[in-house]
Amino acid sequence: MATKGFTLWFTGLSGAGKSTLAEIISARLVDHGIGHEVLDGDVVRTNLSKGLGFSKEDRDTNIRRIGFVAELLTRHEIPVITAAISPYKDVREEVRRKIGRERFVEVFVTASLDELVRRDVKGLYEKALHGEIKNFTGVSDPYEAPDNPQVTIDSELEEVEASADRIWNYLLENEFISINQPVLQA
Repeated sequence: MATKGFTLWFTGLSGAGKSTLAEIISARLVDHGIGHEVLDGDVVRTNLSKGLGFSKEDRDTNIRRIGFVAELLTRHEIPVITAAISPYKDVREEVRRKIGRERFVEVFVTASLDELVRRDVKGLYEKALHGEIKNFTGVSDPYEAPDNPQVTIDSELEEVEASADRIWNYLLENEFISINQPVLQA
């Protein structure tokens, strides 16, 4: 079993399923004895980016910080999973360049706005849609979808395990991880 350092970068709107998929891939890595780190956007915001707001500049700073840590770990052959909205293409591309295109796997997780509103147990989308929350990504602040992600997941149309299988297979087929297990049928 061999693994090289890489960054699995989940991007998409709040509620699309980034963290859920990151947790599943993380659990599979653990099951195969593959050490790695998970940088979840909410956890990073609480610890590494405390005090930042939600202006474009603050969002960019948050993503650059996540990217900085991911690059350090990846450079030292540690796989990294990130799950952050990361709404702006230019900053995602900046992070991709720093990590290295050959070690950066972008996974775009999407669902319709109606589905995201339905899933939102905190009611944040409803508040944003009614103008109660300003600068809410996907409502009053833009989300720039990736042009060429390595994997695109429509969490509204595909079961979560099938989505996780497709991501896992991508990692296996592109030799980011190597294990003694056949490719899963998605």
